[in-house]
Amino acid sequence: MKLFITGIGTEIGKTVCSAILVQHFKADYWKPVQSGDLHYTDSKKIEDWTDNTICHPERYRLQLAASPHQSARAENIDINLDEFQLPETQNALIVEGAGGLMVPLSDHSFMIDLIEKLRIPTALVVRNYLGCINHTLLSVMVLQQRKIKLEYLILNGEFPEDTERVICSFIEKDTKIIRIPEISPDKENITTTAKQLTITKL
Repeated sequence: MKLFITGIGTEIGKTVCSAILVQHFKADYWKPVQSGDLHYTDSKKIEDWTDNTICHPERYRLQLAASPHQSARAENIDINLDEFQLPETQNALIVEGAGGLMVPLSDHSFMIDLIEKLRIPTALVVRNYLGCINHTLLSVMVLQQRKIKLEYLILNGEFPEDTERVICSFIEKDTKIIRIPEISPDKENITTTAKQLTITKL
């Protein structure tokens, strides 16, 4: 099982959700592009929050905490899609993107182009806020346009019934739903949530 974790925006809990899925599926972890926070990367968080996880090295480690295309430009680096290859492993693999689908890697390529190149299905992390319906439906629409399989819709935190109903009415029937409660990210909470994780269909 290989899965690309993306989201409807930034700061919506992709890394926490990735940790829970890594623990649940006993998977390896790979962050292709780390932009900023090199003192405590997402890979390091996954190592701290999960049990004996293999974290494969990032292809690009960029100093500036900004969009990857801006961070790369600041270091005179060109992010090239041809430089990305899935790590070799016999285990399941969770791949975590940066930001949402249309985050630029360069002036000519976006995160969705990387997903398309890697040819693996996605899990879309959604968090409730004013505007999340719009951002979610646009994300689902662009995945459908690119014919990229949405394997899981991850509802991270609590949602009003009306919001959840509209979002779920827009996705394909074979997309599975994962509901993750509001938690503080630490190893104990990640482990407990991974054990109790339920995956449902519409």
